[in-house]
Amino acid sequence: MAITDQTIDQAFSDLKKTCGGVRNDYFALVYMEREFGLDREQAITQVAFGGNDYGVDGFHFDHDRRNLYIFQFKYSESHAQFKESFHRLIDAGMERIFGAKTQDQQRNQLLQQLKACLTENEAIIERVCFHFVFIGDPSEAERSQVLDKLREDLENKKYLIDQRFGRPVTVVIEFRSARTRKVASSSHLRKTHTYPVQLEETVVRPGPNGETMTLGFVPLVSIYDMYREMGERFFERNIRAALPEEKAVNRSISQSFKRIVLEAKDDPSVFAFNHNGVSLFAEALNRMDGNYKITEPRLLNGAQTVTTLARFIKANEGNKALEDQRERLGAIRVMCRIITDAEPEFITTVTINNNRQNPVEPWNLHANDMIQLELQDKFLDELQIYYERQEEAFVNLSDDDLEDLGIREYKAIELPRLARTFLVSDGEIDKLARFREVFEDDRIYDQVFNPNRLKADARKIVLCYKVQFRVGRLVNDIVDKGANKYAYVHRARNLLWAILCQAILNGPKLEQRAQEFGSGLSLEAQFTDWLSTFATTRCRFIVADVVADKLYADKVAEGNFSFLRTNAAYKRCMDIAYKRWRWVQKHLNK
Repeated sequence: MAITDQTIDQAFSDLKKTCGGVRNDYFALVYMEREFGLDREQAITQVAFGGNDYGVDGFHFDHDRRNLYIFQFKYSESHAQFKESFHRLIDAGMERIFGAKTQDQQRNQLLQQLKACLTENEAIIERVCFHFVFIGDPSEAERSQVLDKLREDLENKKYLIDQRFGRPVTVVIEFRSARTRKVASSSHLRKTHTYPVQLEETVVRPGPNGETMTLGFVPLVSIYDMYREMGERFFERNIRAALPEEKAVNRSISQSFKRIVLEAKDDPSVFAFNHNGVSLFAEALNRMDGNYKITEPRLLNGAQTVTTLARFIKANEGNKALEDQRERLGAIRVMCRIITDAEPEFITTVTINNNRQNPVEPWNLHANDMIQLELQDKFLDELQIYYERQEEAFVNLSDDDLEDLGIREYKAIELPRLARTFLVSDGEIDKLARFREVFEDDRIYDQVFNPNRLKADARKIVLCYKVQFRVGRLVNDIVDKGANKYAYVHRARNLLWAILCQAILNGPKLEQRAQEFGSGLSLEAQFTDWLSTFATTRCRFIVADVVADKLYADKVAEGNFSFLRTNAAYKRCMDIAYKRWRWVQKHLNK
């Protein structure tokens, strides 16, 4: 039985009086009937009708395969519809299904059925399969940075499943299309990452809302072993990728390893005195036989230390000195803070504040904000362009990596440059002189990276973004019209960029230009010529009128053109542009 609008509408019409719920619930019902050959009465007991579903729309246990299927359904081609479902499942659903330290009397009847199924079949369940079913392309869902982050958060809850069954159980997470029956190319089979760890001289500190911080000294090789097995997943909570080894801080750490291990000049104990320590988040930390067991650890700060150690070990493979001094390497300890029982927002704040102690730019601290992940998805989905929200992330990608991600451009949109683009397009040019404040003041940051940016045409964002790479050339084009007359334009670069953005967005051929020049990051000669026409036939006259304004006469007489870097000057430019060409202020948010 094919799933069509008609079959869903028919089921909705037949059952809505008795089962209630919304139309999407009947997509789930029809899918369950088709996928597992269920009769309608049985399918009804395995589908959620109405709210309070904790992110679960349906379930089914296959006795032959020994698979427990847990479903989320969206009758939509947009994989973005799964975001809220993921959040509900992660924040409460997994605990309600597999943990249930507390009860909810208002929970959906489906949850009662699911828990009864678990109890009846717990001895034979071998896999728990989370299927996210929609009618779009699963490969696009697979590439989504937002869904990838949420999927990892869901995978990190696997320990609840293992605890519920008292043994490791395989978890599979898949995106599936009900229309084409395609499955994303890579299914995710997960094991729980659990490691024994020596924690010496521990101190435990409670947090404001039930969080726990355990402090102690840990062998650095233990943290390296976690990274070696988990790879980049170990850094997923961090704010940036590994920096190049030639960076000063990494060179210094590498020299420390050399002096301690290869040259035996420094005692291993000195490392803990010279190092700030590392911070981890873990789903659980349990005491066992005098030691500890850590579940699903994630590094919050200390990535450069761990990656530098990995490079040091790799660079010295086969070096007899390293083999002879393995004990010295194992004796290196670092102070370690392990945080558990914390919500994602709390961990984000901890990560930001931990990294303030190091030479990190303020925009790096926002790399994992949800709006940044959503922007990364936006540029990928609409233009197949990589958005570099994490410092140095793009340079670490191979051509094969880009192909796997669906990226067709060999340049990336950079987070700080995008922020400047949003500022100038909004006419907030005075904030460019205080750029760090954009990321240090939450109010300003939320204005610059407001959710409405996601509604903008990505091509138009790219048009305005690319202007910054040609401002110098455009300033010269204007000055060439009169070296003495327009010399002040050199001091109005940001103002010129802002006016050019409005020239673009108010242009009569915007859609055509967006298609020609907004689909990639190449700086085409025709694009530059187009900008030059705006700069020389529109912008130079606008700025000249502002400079001639009586309001600024005294400043101009003194040779003081600092007013050209103010929002007031920009506003005056827009007033002039409206009178001359009927330009109005347009924003990159719709």
